[in-house]
Amino acid sequence: MRIVLVLGTSSGGVGRHVRTLACGLTTAGHDVLVAGPPTTQSTFDFTQTGATFAPLPISDRPHPLNDLRTTHTLRKLLADADIVHAHGLRAGALAALALPSRKVPASTDIGGGLVVTLHNALTAGGVVGAVYGVLERVVARRADRVLVVSPDLGERMRELGARWVGAAVVPAPEIRESGRGVAEVREELGEGAVVLTVARLAQQKGLEVLLEAASGAYPEKVVFVVAGEGSLRGELEGRIAAGGLPVRLLGDRGDVGDLLKVAAVYVVPSWWEGQPLTVQEALRAGVPIVGTRVGGIPGMVGDAGLLVPPGDGKAIRDAVVRVLSEPGLAEKLGKAAAERGRQLPTEADAVQAVLRAYAGDAAPDEPGN
Repeated sequence: MRIVLVLGTSSGGVGRHVRTLACGLTTAGHDVLVAGPPTTQSTFDFTQTGATFAPLPISDRPHPLNDLRTTHTLRKLLADADIVHAHGLRAGALAALALPSRKVPASTDIGGGLVVTLHNALTAGGVVGAVYGVLERVVARRADRVLVVSPDLGERMRELGARWVGAAVVPAPEIRESGRGVAEVREELGEGAVVLTVARLAQQKGLEVLLEAASGAYPEKVVFVVAGEGSLRGELEGRIAAGGLPVRLLGDRGDVGDLLKVAAVYVVPSWWEGQPLTVQEALRAGVPIVGTRVGGIPGMVGDAGLLVPPGDGKAIRDAVVRVLSEPGLAEKLGKAAAERGRQLPTEADAVQAVLRAYAGDAAPDEPGN
């Protein structure tokens, strides 16, 4: 089977997910082409999986002229595809527009031409938000299969007329460690209970709310540790310095496992999340979680954490205080996290799930349902 995987710019979960699928599908004997920006190939090296790669410019924001050129290029790349599997709203809409007159393959074990996995919710407003709303409708009405990482995305797609909506299976990553001992990591981070967050320094991640939570009183000394990089670094550094907050911005790290070994609690302050790999890492490490009640977080965390409304720094602070001070709570949540971590899907599960979607099997339940 000829499968084309299409994605836009990615430096994190989407690129890793596509690489996992490329590896599994080529191993299963399928002919796989990955189409996306050259920078994404540089980051994830899809060709090392046995797939071929075609450069395809898909920018972060809509641009009519560039998108028209991309659609024209994509139409040529998809001419002999049995399955087109696009990842993300932009890639999905461009793929849909590149396949206006496609035919469903005649083989009885192949379900349809265009599968789109939605990894993120629509959060932009204004003109950009309106354009993305149009792209949502394009995907909902033209895709044969839509896979989603959270129940709210599935509900949105059904409202817009999607014919088939199912759960996207995102495999748990290997925990990234450097091999350093706990004492060495503790020395780097300094004194205090470690309250860990791993996130891009971007608006969606709710880090301004995390700083609000860090500004309150705690029953013991704490240090809020944020691993990640992004455009908000300067703004966050200014607020941390002005408030004298116990927050350290570590930048991008390849040793999240080391940080998890010393974390007392893992905090997810995001305004929206699907199935973040960082939460999967925290679950596998058995770390209690405090997270916002948004997107796919409730279904992932379950009884392994305390959930609060998005945007409520005081609620995050109160929940962290509970984990640090309430007798037996941290141990209870940690055990539940480890158990849920053992049940997380594998890379093989993810590949089998997309093959079932390609074959047109019944749509699986969405995450959290």
